[in-house]
Amino acid sequence: MRIAEHALLTDADRRAIAYNDSLDQRRVYPHESAIAALDAFDQPLPGTGREAGQVLHTLDELGSPATVTSNGPRYFGFVIGATLPAAAAAERLVLAWDQCASSFDGSPIADKLEKVAARWVCEALGLPRESAVGFGTSATACTLACLSAARRALLARHGWDFDQDGLIGAPEIRVVISETAHITVRKALRVLGFGMRRLQLAAVDEYGRIDPARLPDLDDRTLLILQAGEVNTGEFDRFAELIPKARAAGAWVHVDGAFGLWARTSSSAGLAEGVELADSWTTDGHKWLNTPYDSAMAICRDSDALAAAMNSDAAYAMASRDSQKNLTLEFSRRARGVAIWAALAYLGRDGLRTMIDQHIRQAGHLADALRNGGYQVLNRVHLNQVLVRADSDEQTTAILKAAQDSGEVWFGATIWQGRPAFRLSVSSWRTTDADIEVLIALLLRLKNA
Repeated sequence: MRIAEHALLTDADRRAIAYNDSLDQRRVYPHESAIAALDAFDQPLPGTGREAGQVLHTLDELGSPATVTSNGPRYFGFVIGATLPAAAAAERLVLAWDQCASSFDGSPIADKLEKVAARWVCEALGLPRESAVGFGTSATACTLACLSAARRALLARHGWDFDQDGLIGAPEIRVVISETAHITVRKALRVLGFGMRRLQLAAVDEYGRIDPARLPDLDDRTLLILQAGEVNTGEFDRFAELIPKARAAGAWVHVDGAFGLWARTSSSAGLAEGVELADSWTTDGHKWLNTPYDSAMAICRDSDALAAAMNSDAAYAMASRDSQKNLTLEFSRRARGVAIWAALAYLGRDGLRTMIDQHIRQAGHLADALRNGGYQVLNRVHLNQVLVRADSDEQTTAILKAAQDSGEVWFGATIWQGRPAFRLSVSSWRTTDADIEVLIALLLRLKNA
């Protein structure tokens, strides 16, 4: 049995390495024929199981051609970073460990590494060192955790015991969000029971930032949600102006920083000046830190607030307040923070700054080249987002489709101020200046076709 298991895992490693070696030659989006071939998976549940090697063979031979090469250098969609080799290697080892990383009792090594990773994340992002950090599946799940803690804490200040009495009869918590708030923030609020018609929308300026002069009134029953990196423009709300107003009113401030918060580690840290004054933050590792998917962070200045809101202690499973099962939605969980620890250990402060600076520089060059080539660049390109439109809506849509169909690159569509545009996100450690030039050449060729 051990020999067969070793052979199977060796074959999986061989196939994974071969896949990685092919990234530069693969279509960025799979060909229609590869997608059609996936119909071969549509079979009844087998009565007799297959040999493990055959299962792996089928997965690789049919599955690998139908993947999106988001781990490659020319994927510019959805702010997805390729996985750093150090993080990928750590994931392989974590998979072999197969730990239930809920607490020290389940995995002493996971508990230690995630505590160190939490400290490093706060240091790298310049956030309060006393903050609790929960490693969750996504910014959506982590936003749920932070907003749950926020509501519970705001109600407690008014003498309401949320844990025992729930929401029926509770003082209403007002939510103020940006007109351009990300859909995952709205989803988290909806799941938590904040009706969409009850939200108060803060007006934004031409860059998609909340206008401080038009901020709705705040009080000590208000949850204000700001953005570090608007999803289209990459802009930052004016934290240094907005957060002091909120704190003076007694409001709780949460910052959605899924990718933009990592600007704090770069030479452009000033873009997020004042963000450290907030009460909670969410960010992803699988975007700009270039870790595997399923790695995000819920960060809360009041560690007790997050620990109390997420607590899942039971008679048979007691743990410390800062155990991950008491900081995240999951009770049984994988050690997501290990890949974050590995990425930060590999990059260090200097390497992280270099990577983020490079992407910001590449985005600026891309914007200049497209603007000089006749495109409309719709944002100020302070960060890694380039928002683009051609001469007409029809041409914009046609160029987007042609670029996607080419297989050379991939990026996605968006709507900005009521009209079609496309969004180019530079966030992969694999993306070289030469890859940016390939993207520029393709877009200029398509515009002039």
